[in-house]
Amino acid sequence: MIIGVPKEIKNNENRVALTPSGVKELKRHGHQVFVQKTAGEGSGFADEEYTSVGAELLPTIEDVYGKAEMIIKVKEPIEAEYQLIKEDQLVFTYFHFASHEPLTKAMIDSKAVCLAYETVEKADRSLPLLVPMSEVAGRMSIQQGAKYLEKPLKGRGILLGGVPGVRPAKVMILGGGIVGTEAAKMAAGMGADVTILDLSLPRLRYLDDVMPANVKTLMSSEYNIREMIKDHDLIIGAVLIPGAKAPKLITRDMLKDMRPGTVLVDVAVDQGGCFETTKPTTHQDPTYIIDDVVHYSVANMPGAVPYTSTLALTNATLPFAIQLANKGWEKACKENNELKLGLNVIKGDVVYKGVSEAFDLPYTPLDKYI
Repeated sequence: MIIGVPKEIKNNENRVALTPSGVKELKRHGHQVFVQKTAGEGSGFADEEYTSVGAELLPTIEDVYGKAEMIIKVKEPIEAEYQLIKEDQLVFTYFHFASHEPLTKAMIDSKAVCLAYETVEKADRSLPLLVPMSEVAGRMSIQQGAKYLEKPLKGRGILLGGVPGVRPAKVMILGGGIVGTEAAKMAAGMGADVTILDLSLPRLRYLDDVMPANVKTLMSSEYNIREMIKDHDLIIGAVLIPGAKAPKLITRDMLKDMRPGTVLVDVAVDQGGCFETTKPTTHQDPTYIIDDVVHYSVANMPGAVPYTSTLALTNATLPFAIQLANKGWEKACKENNELKLGLNVIKGDVVYKGVSEAFDLPYTPLDKYI
């Protein structure tokens, strides 16, 4: 198969979809790999590292899309890429369709095959291609939250871990999944007073067993959330419903009950965000303030640590990419139900219910294709 790796062009997105090691594995299986020039530089991989393992460099993004049968990316295509995607071309990347109607309609019009990292799902309901970036984003959410709690950045002016004789900051984490767990570990390690809220009692029991003493668990409810926001300094939005929009757990009217300088970090921004006041921001301009509450909602948080993120992502995606390249998407998805669940849009048809329901689009059962 002919595989293309374009350079990411989203604002401050420095990750790349394949490392030189990943290219070498695909070459070992007999595939041709085209990489756009300088695609790996932001992650610390020079063009020479790609050519040394057999990749062929192409000068422009148009060249990569024009030659490839399968495009492997990190982030969803942005508007400048819509017209480059060809009919029947397989695009393997994060899409997060349910939060972006223009992208969804553009991919329907392209008649491409869109296989989304974020909905590839194992039998135990875990999301193997979302996990590594969720781990990065969860840990980063605390780093960023701690920074924006500083007074020069309009925060409350509180040190996350406190000091002897002074109480630490109070951190509230909405969601006990991968993001929430990693955020809690990071915040706890820095000495904060942490509470995780979730709807699942089994998950709360597990977290209560494994977390250190400065992490508490609480059943998630509107009442509990409204009570806790009054005295918490940093609030992390970490709720995910695979392939669908995130629920709005913090509403606009709740902001008035927060103290000035409270910081909200919405890791669920790719799926529409779990705060009503969330709007996507960039690493270049990461925050905005509403009612004296600082909002951080960068849509590609792991892009700020691209070396770590690229290696972690390739570790997870490469086995699936090899299956797709070796067998073609139809056979690979027929034989691997995890990959099958990653199919969102096929040749103009929406085949993932969460996406069709988000925009009231016609739903086509996968049986038509697989």
